[in-house]
Parts: sequence; structure tokens; C-alpha cells
Amino acid sequence: MPEKILMIALSPTMETGTLARWRKKEGDTVATGDVLCEVETDKATMDYESSAEGTLLKILLPEGGQAKVGDLIAIVGKPGDDVGAFVKETPSVAAPRPRPAAAAVPSAAPASGTRSVGTAAAVPAAGRIKSSPLARRIAAEKGIDLRTLRGSGPEGRIVKRDLDAAPTVAAGTPPARPSAPLVAARPDDQVVPLTRMRQIIAKRLSDSMYSSPHFYMTVAVGMDELLAARARMNEGRAKKLSMNAFLMALAGRTLARHPFVNSTWNGDSLLRHATADIGLAVALPEGLITPVVRDCGRKGITAIDAELADLVERARAGKLAPEEYSGATFTISSLGTAGIDEFTAIINPPGAAILAVGAVRKEAVVDDTDAIVVRQRMRITLSCDHRVIDGAVGAAFLRELADSLESPLLALA
Repeated sequence: MPEKILMIALSPTMETGTLARWRKKEGDTVATGDVLCEVETDKATMDYESSAEGTLLKILLPEGGQAKVGDLIAIVGKPGDDVGAFVKETPSVAAPRPRPAAAAVPSAAPASGTRSVGTAAAVPAAGRIKSSPLARRIAAEKGIDLRTLRGSGPEGRIVKRDLDAAPTVAAGTPPARPSAPLVAARPDDQVVPLTRMRQIIAKRLSDSMYSSPHFYMTVAVGMDELLAARARMNEGRAKKLSMNAFLMALAGRTLARHPFVNSTWNGDSLLRHATADIGLAVALPEGLITPVVRDCGRKGITAIDAELADLVERARAGKLAPEEYSGATFTISSLGTAGIDEFTAIINPPGAAILAVGAVRKEAVVDDTDAIVVRQRMRITLSCDHRVIDGAVGAAFLRELADSLESPLLALA
């Protein structure tokens, strides 16, 4: 009997996958463990290994098509098996939505009442959103603002399947507002479709910003001793130890003494994590990814640096496994190399804090003898989830981390 090949979750946050490339074609023999295809998740392109044996009888999702987790994408069986019944069971997958390509902007601005190119939902001039009666009823029951959804029906009409994966809003919660006003594209504008990574980044960071009450604190740190220590450690090394490795090692040790900062809000409880699993924000052309170095509090700088270098290299190649970029209990985001002096960062769930690191600059500083001297200084800003971290707790952590950066040899002894 033919076996269904379903879209599976290849990352912890994956809800929809894009079929990047089929590695097998219809008629090919498939063995258990063979790579059937490559699927673009929210963070990387992953190999999909077959759990079935036989012949690939039918491909139901073409390259570039998208499918939700659990949708049928292919059928494996014996040559001659009838697959018609399977195809009839899944009409929405038999004609999947193609991956969007950069849309051409019309030569003239849209007339009043026409749908704007690339908007989330079809909204005529009168303001009524195109949707089916069933979709409107489900949206009302779930407390969902239809303006936040992209319709998959004819002419962008919102239908039941667009509501199925949408989360229910708690009673009394005001309906979500669109993240941006719906605007018509001008003749010279370019409409850039969102990748899955960018969509997930937008959702996760929006959820974090609006569900976690953020507060921020900044301190200027003297970096002369750390820079000198790093220069000594790098003498004779072909590959220099990165500044990020020092930051992660010192942050890991400081987190061990401030467990509330290394915690997660869990609804009716707090999770105090046993290890400092620190993520580093890495910029990719399509968005951010945070490879995680586990248990930084117990690892040396050299070990952290080697592990981090490998993770970053594979992150840029899109080859990280889901467990290598998820579950950070604390995150560091550095824009120092981009010349940014100071900034604030949005907390990366499930962590309760994120450290924003600026550039090292030479500054005139008044020392303990009231003399004006030149020192190398760096500003670090801690974003805290106020549900987990009180002001005094965050301040104590940040002050101790700053002290560690200013006297790294004592902190690492």
C-alpha cells in the first residue's frame, strides 16, 4: 500500500516549510534514510530523510511550493499502485502555493479600490477585508484581526485554512493591529517577498517585544586590560581568539552567580537554568540566527572560541541543526565591528535578557587622581524581561559583568 510522505517539523519553530529542491524524482527508488528533498525552514535549509521504502510515485509539492507541517507532499509505494485516492484527499496540497518571486510593480499606481501589491490581506477602499463567512466566524471566536492575515483564497480572500494555524487570543485581549499600514506600491517601488526566516523573525521578535515588558540599563566599561590580555593570548596564534569568546566566557561565569538573569518566564513559574547556554546573534543576508554555545560558564576561552567559530561558519552556510540555534538562556548581540557605539536589543526567547555590545572607543576619562587620561571604553546595554528580572537584580549582574570585563584575569582565575 502506498505510504504518505508528510511535511515534518525540521526545526522547533517551524510551522510551514518551503520545498527548496527535490533530490529524488518520480520513479526513483527510495530507501530508508535517503535524502528525498531539501526543505527551507525558518532558520536554515535542511535535508529531509525518507522514513519509507519503495518508489517515489508522486510528487505533490513542487520546488518552491510551501506546505504546513502535516501536509502531504509526496507518495512512496510500489510501481503500479493507485495514488488517485491520496491526491483527492489533499486537494490543497495537490495545487500548492508557489514560492513568491520578486513582484513587478505595475507601470501606474493602483487605482482607488484595487488591492495593493504584497499586502497582508485584500482590503478594498471601503475597508472591508475579503473573507469567507466561515473565516469571519472563526476569527471572531479566536479573537483574531483579519487584517493581520494573508489570504490564500481567490484574489487574496481569507478562508478557513488561513485561520487554522492562527493562535487563539485570550479573552479580553484587544485584537492585534497590523505591523504596518497597508500601502500601495508606487511605480518605481520593488516588492520583496518575505522569506520564511524573515517571517519567523518578525513574529518571534514582535511576540517578545509585546509580551515581555522590556527595560534597559547601560554601563561604560574600561577595556584596556581585556584588550591587553587578548593581545598576549593571541601572540603566535594563526587564528586569533575573538572578542566574542571573551564576552561569552565572562558572561557565563557571571550568570552562574545571578541565576535570575539566567531564567525563563514559564507562565505560572520561573525556570532557573542549570547551565549558561549563550547565543550569539549572527547576521545573514536573509535575517538573524543565534548559534548557541552550551555551558559557557564551565568552558575556557579557547574552547568557546573554537566551538563558536565552527557554529558561525555552518550558520552562514545554512547547515546548523535546530538544536544548535535554539534554546539560548542568554544572548549577546554585538554591533561594535559595525561602528555602533550603543544600542538596545530585543530579548531572544526563551531567555529573559540580552546583552547589546557596542564599539571600543578611545575616550578622555577622569581617573582616581582627577587627571584626564585616555582609556579604551565600550558601552554594553542589558535588556531585561521585567517579569523575571527586577531592576536591582539586573543592575547587580551588569555591574559584576562590567567589573569582570575590566579585570578579566581576576574573573577567569
